[in-house]
Amino acid sequence: MKIEVGEEVLSHCNKCKLNLAHIIATMKKDGSIGKVQCKTCDAVHAYKDPSKVKAKKVKNKMVKRKVTTEQSISEMWLEALNKSTSKSQPYSINGSFTRGDIIDHDTFGPGIIDRAFDGNKIEVIFRHEIKILIHNV
Repeated sequence: MKIEVGEEVLSHCNKCKLNLAHIIATMKKDGSIGKVQCKTCDAVHAYKDPSKVKAKKVKNKMVKRKVTTEQSISEMWLEALNKSTSKSQPYSINGSFTRGDIIDHDTFGPGIIDRAFDGNKIEVIFRHEIKILIHNV
């Protein structure tokens, strides 16, 4: 099957950061695709085979607590759970929580409030990760 200028191909778009439909704009002398135009954002760029583009890891801008190698997050969670004397309550962005409270989050499961800061943020230790959530809104 011969490909030509004007045909539609799948290419990785640098601007959209996705594999999308593109129109071939130019061909190279060896018969391979040169430049393509994104049908979504209209950007013209070099053809990038979507099977060869590696997904970049998105950096989480939230501050994460450093966990020592001696104690894993699940061990921290279990230790905090054993220290807590409060009863579990469902998490809600409108709820008000303090250190030591046990919450039940719909997505992350049971967690223990480790600290509250900035008036409406809480750091919660869940079984496999530590998250910062908003509360008291």
